[in-house]
Amino acid sequence: MVFSGTANTDFMKLTSLPDRKKQDFIDYAGNDFYTIREQLVGYIRSVYPLDYQNFSESDLGMMLVEVVAYMGAVMSLKGDMLANENYLRTVKDRANLKKLLELVGVDMKGPLGAAASVKLTVDGTTPVVADFPITYAGNNRVFSIKSKEDGAPVNYTLYKLSNNTIESLQGINASFQLEGSEATNGGVGGASSVFENVAILEGQLSLQQGTFDTLEGNKRISLTESPIIDGSVQVFVDTGNPNDDAYGAYSQVDRLYSSSGATDRIFQVTYDNNYAATVIFGDNVLGASPPAGSEFTVAYRIGGGSRGNVNPNFINVTTQGISSNTGSPLISFTTENISAATGGANAETAEHAKKYAPYTFKRQDRVVTLEDFISIGNTFRSKQGTIGKTTAAVREAFSSANVIDMYVLEKASDLVLQKASSVFKQQLLEEIEPKKMLTDEVAVVDGLIRTLDLVVTIRIDKELENKQTSIEQEVANVILNFFNIDNTDFGQAFIPEELSREIFKLPNVRYSTVDNFPGTVIVDFHEIIQLNNFTINTVLV
Repeated sequence: MVFSGTANTDFMKLTSLPDRKKQDFIDYAGNDFYTIREQLVGYIRSVYPLDYQNFSESDLGMMLVEVVAYMGAVMSLKGDMLANENYLRTVKDRANLKKLLELVGVDMKGPLGAAASVKLTVDGTTPVVADFPITYAGNNRVFSIKSKEDGAPVNYTLYKLSNNTIESLQGINASFQLEGSEATNGGVGGASSVFENVAILEGQLSLQQGTFDTLEGNKRISLTESPIIDGSVQVFVDTGNPNDDAYGAYSQVDRLYSSSGATDRIFQVTYDNNYAATVIFGDNVLGASPPAGSEFTVAYRIGGGSRGNVNPNFINVTTQGISSNTGSPLISFTTENISAATGGANAETAEHAKKYAPYTFKRQDRVVTLEDFISIGNTFRSKQGTIGKTTAAVREAFSSANVIDMYVLEKASDLVLQKASSVFKQQLLEEIEPKKMLTDEVAVVDGLIRTLDLVVTIRIDKELENKQTSIEQEVANVILNFFNIDNTDFGQAFIPEELSREIFKLPNVRYSTVDNFPGTVIVDFHEIIQLNNFTINTVLV
């Protein structure tokens, strides 16, 4: 094919473009607005030097260049964000983190509710009659107090204690009864009746009822309220069969595939990012599928978190039970917690999950290596809701067995570790026992805490004197985050320069030093550094 024309035709311009090495003008790492804008201007100057020469800010062509640069910067940002959300180390969105962890069989831990023993004392106006039980039903079981942390309401639900064990709900009946004979005064009537066979669990009791209208397996129930307290879901299915035992109760399992047969009455709970839950039943292969037409009741509690933990005798409220005695249908009680409310825990933080989830996956539900012992200690959460910090060492090694010391501290807050309670240690050992080598011996002992008091000096411009308080708060947040338990570990030295660099990253801080620690603070392998107090001195320059 032959073309004719002059050398200055548009066709010749187009065919000559590859020779001009357009790719030399593209910086694929430059993805911000100003870099893209300058690249576009440079590209236009190089490729079209005679066609376009007006690069003033007011020119229409430059407006179009800046629009394209803006779109490019936004698209680049979105592309980087989407790419980062696919990797555990860089993911930011909690929902995406949860999905990544689920791919390797690791669940982020949800909130837990505090528990305490309580005492119910008749208010003195209505005697308790032994022959007439008092029923706590529905909303009568729930009361609220103001949180000692922020003053917001915290809900608790009353439960009956039997042999120091909290009784579960009985089928679709969300009530419990106090018999007059259970009073500490022996059931004799009067205003002195006291009941101490009662406990409270933090969280608002919620009931959801319905009917299964499908024959399909893996029936699902989406629970309507959130956040749901981890482990609080109870499921009851009424098939109409009088031979059903345990009020048609189903048992919760971590995974449906843990079922041993097609008739196992089990369910699995999955949570979304806001800890709204879906209850999933078996398919008659892995777990029993409730029959179509059967009625279900799901009971669960919403709330949870550390704000429900209170000291003994902190709770003092009035609750009411319903008496079967027609002469005194309402019985008012003073409700007091005779023990501390403990076990409330916030949902697992993203930082904690990102740090320890890889070890959980690597461990594969066994505890063999030292790394496994450290991993299970750092991811273990007691029945009371507390988590710990762990390191481990081999005390003695033999050809057939090892003696392993696990050095453990218990988390009191994001910044405070304390000696682990005997209950925590025992529950940790119980968690380890079925997963360790049969011949290994494990001892859980106390880790050591090294406390630091810091004096930090910062320099800011005199022009920012009116912002001094807010800048100091920003510095304080950096310090607290630096010593956050998730960012520290056993045997980790404190290097003052590292803290100074983090503070210096703040835009309004010109200079930063840690005055009272000129050098590195070294600690032993079973010792951890913990911040006690800090002072910020501000110099205006």
